[in-house]
Amino acid sequence: MYTLGPEEKVSVVMAYTQTGLVRGELVTRDSLRIYTWFRTDSAPDFLHLHKPQWLQTSGGTFKSLTFDELLLPVPLVIGFHLAPPAQEPLDYNPKEDNRVNKRVTILMGLFVINGNVRISTQTDLVTSLQITHSPWVSIYDAEVSSPQLPQMPALQIPILLVRPVHVVFIPQN
Repeated sequence: MYTLGPEEKVSVVMAYTQTGLVRGELVTRDSLRIYTWFRTDSAPDFLHLHKPQWLQTSGGTFKSLTFDELLLPVPLVIGFHLAPPAQEPLDYNPKEDNRVNKRVTILMGLFVINGNVRISTQTDLVTSLQITHSPWVSIYDAEVSSPQLPQMPALQIPILLVRPVHVVFIPQN
């Protein structure tokens, strides 16, 4: 268990891997914005999750496991977001010129995401992904579902981070 310090908060997060999904409590500094954290020098090497629930696939079957705590290596994480209904402010200014939202479908391990990626009006998704070289891409107004888990309802997520080198992008018109 953990005891919160005076400048700490608990956020329930969901982290996706190629073979599963982990939902757990993450303790961070009060001032930390979860969606910008992975892009900073203070990004963790491990997600230290408390009360995690792990949904894992192995040999075509699904197993649900629970633990008191779990250290998940961040390099294994291919997608990440706050668990609904928690939200943070957008990580961009919606009024900024020369940027547009483009519809995209993303194949992420066992999950399919339909959402928007924000790119320059002067480029397309392919060029944007090739020139940014960002280790994380924000997906906005995302719907997360799983063809392998039809009993799981689709999640509506305002912001989702994905690792572009570990997911498949399908541009939409």
